[in-house]
Amino acid sequence: MDKRTIKDILYEQVARIGQATASPKRLELLELLAQGEKSVDVLAEELSITLKLASSHLKVLRTARLVTARKSGKFVFYRLSGTDVADLWVSMREVAQEHLVELRVALDDMAFAPDKLASVSRKQLMEQAKRGEVIVIDVRPREEFEQAHLPYARSMPLSEIARRIAELPKGTEIVAYCRGPFCLFSEEAAQLLKAKGRKVSKLLDGVAEWQSAGMSLVTKESQ
Repeated sequence: MDKRTIKDILYEQVARIGQATASPKRLELLELLAQGEKSVDVLAEELSITLKLASSHLKVLRTARLVTARKSGKFVFYRLSGTDVADLWVSMREVAQEHLVELRVALDDMAFAPDKLASVSRKQLMEQAKRGEVIVIDVRPREEFEQAHLPYARSMPLSEIARRIAELPKGTEIVAYCRGPFCLFSEEAAQLLKAKGRKVSKLLDGVAEWQSAGMSLVTKESQ
């Protein structure tokens, strides 16, 4: 086999990853699966697509070895094939955000009003949370929190905040996070909390961004 043919084969294999991720819906699937294992039914509902279409997208990701599947009864569950796949999603988004003005404009447009977290490092934030100087709340669905979350974070799903607001002491800054910069849960949570007179900021990181930065997570296995 000549050198040109070998190089063509090598690049073709790497291109499989690019082809598998060349779809907005498949990128969103990677972001969702970075939160933890989910069934096809849940993924289809999250993406507002049919089960058939969700299965088709997942098949493409599975063929590229980006996700794995298991069957439990009538349900099929998918998960990322490794933490490096979550890192890939974060890297792609960060490169796009750095170079695409359109993406930055879209991100600014989707922000309702809440302040972004002041420029403290991730380690400083964890030190503040440990000392009780800030309260970090995870506003994702509880099952995602249970699979992995930031240290010292409290689970407070968006759907529960209104009835649980008394659990958050007045006068202490609240830091809300969800699935990352594209997630609207923390935006909505901050709006609600601000309306109740709480001081609240939004952390742009989700668990994928946190892990990609080399920070530790609390996982189901580590508890």
